[in-house]
Amino acid sequence: MTTTSANTGKPVVTQAMIDAYDEYTHLTLDRRRFMEQLTRLAGSGAAAAAIAPLLAANSAQAAIVAEDDPRVKGEDITYPGNGGEMKGYLVKPANQTGKLGTVIIIHENRGLNAHIRDVARRVALEGFVALAPDFLSPLGGTPADEDKARDMFTQLDSAQTVADGVATVAFLKADKDGNGKVGVIGFCWGGGVANMLAVNAPDLAASVAYYGMQPKAADVSKIKAALLLHYAGLDERTNAGIDAFKKELDAAHVEYTVYVYEGANHAFNNDTSAARYDKKAADLAWGRTVAFLKQKLA
Repeated sequence: MTTTSANTGKPVVTQAMIDAYDEYTHLTLDRRRFMEQLTRLAGSGAAAAAIAPLLAANSAQAAIVAEDDPRVKGEDITYPGNGGEMKGYLVKPANQTGKLGTVIIIHENRGLNAHIRDVARRVALEGFVALAPDFLSPLGGTPADEDKARDMFTQLDSAQTVADGVATVAFLKADKDGNGKVGVIGFCWGGGVANMLAVNAPDLAASVAYYGMQPKAADVSKIKAALLLHYAGLDERTNAGIDAFKKELDAAHVEYTVYVYEGANHAFNNDTSAARYDKKAADLAWGRTVAFLKQKLA
């Protein structure tokens, strides 16, 4: 029998369950083994079945900025990647005046889904041209089934992904409504890609990585962009590389700021994931992100 909250009657999600889900989403557990582990932690298969949706992202969760919000104009586009066509979601303020800074939003290892499209609209509302690329474009694009999308990431060629990201920087740099300055925000898998874009795209002005894996030490000296690095206090897997990354950044005289949000889990910004979302940390990190981008992309 699983423990339930006296206030809500809902199953209690423990840190061990969140850690198991993190293992699953980062490809070290398959779904069968994850459910077996969750069943042991929850006490029964029925309890595990009730808890699993609380750990996963809920695509039905209402968007913070609705798709038809009159303050923004969004459209699905295709644009040149590195040797192939990239799909993406481009959003601009509806009442734009003058040239704006431009921002790439890089998705988690679920692909370009409703949540990331919502984040792109949030960025546009802050006064930027926002583009959320679909980095699964070389494989046909993000499928509706997020488990299938997750599995597709194992088929991506990392060099191709980085090259497509560099092509995205070039595309936004030339956008007619942009001011020629390009920044990037990446989440989870996308945080790692944001760090790699900082290494490989010398034209990138600013990079914000949410709980992203760090680049190789030998590559850090190539970074020209200013960095804002958000980490979750409970994310031991990603955080293991922070100190070494800071050491290399200092040695290379790269401009950077690191924030660690104590008590927060990996993916704390994703408001569609009830168990891992941390509103306090997400709001604080978002305010810091917007201020950073406004400063660096003006």
